[in-house]
Amino acid sequence: MGETHNQIQDHQAQLQLIKLLYQQNPKIVIALEMFQRPYQDVLDQYLQGKIPESQLIEQTQYHQRWGFPWENYAEILRFAQKNNLPVLAINTPTEVTRKVAKEGLESLTPSEQKYIPPISEINLNSPEYRQMLLEIYQQHHHGGKSNSSDFENFFRAQILWDETMADAIANYVKINPDSQVIVLVGQGHVIYNYGIPSRVQRRLEDINSIQRSILFQSPDQDPTSPNNSPISDFIWQH
Repeated sequence: MGETHNQIQDHQAQLQLIKLLYQQNPKIVIALEMFQRPYQDVLDQYLQGKIPESQLIEQTQYHQRWGFPWENYAEILRFAQKNNLPVLAINTPTEVTRKVAKEGLESLTPSEQKYIPPISEINLNSPEYRQMLLEIYQQHHHGGKSNSSDFENFFRAQILWDETMADAIANYVKINPDSQVIVLVGQGHVIYNYGIPSRVQRRLEDINSIQRSILFQSPDQDPTSPNNSPISDFIWQH
């Protein structure tokens, strides 16, 4: 489910869909970009009722590492806790992403690589995705060039985000093949399957899995790309 982080309507729709999917199949797990992988244990403690919500927020450093209003996601976490649903922290640690954005993948120490997939599995060969990210980069950096080291490291950091989250999702599916994983991430990680979906599929080639992408959009947003390829499998319009 590709969201716009500050759109409360997106989060209301996510909860609605999660409840409907849970009615169809109680073996669901919710994977969240909003929590980083080192904090899985804290998330588990909350889900087991061992710590209150306030400690979950504090110990995962939610406000420092994510920053969008807690209430955007609170009801989703409460629903998971109430119904004993697993929740996965799938995001890359902020420190690692920032280092890659400044110094590249090769700069990471072994300890910094603990919460990411092996660097050999990080696939940078995606011309269409690269072009889309270049356009985003140029908007924010006043026409930065595609061959600049700054853009190259920005591109690698974005890919690292996608690969880390895809790795966490695929690892769970391999161990729990009868579960349905519901992934909540920003739209940029989902559109045209460039980000997470294609990288999950690559990791699950030997498993009979089906992925479907949903974007939450307002009616004035264009749901197709310039070459008319679909932006996602489904569009939920508010």
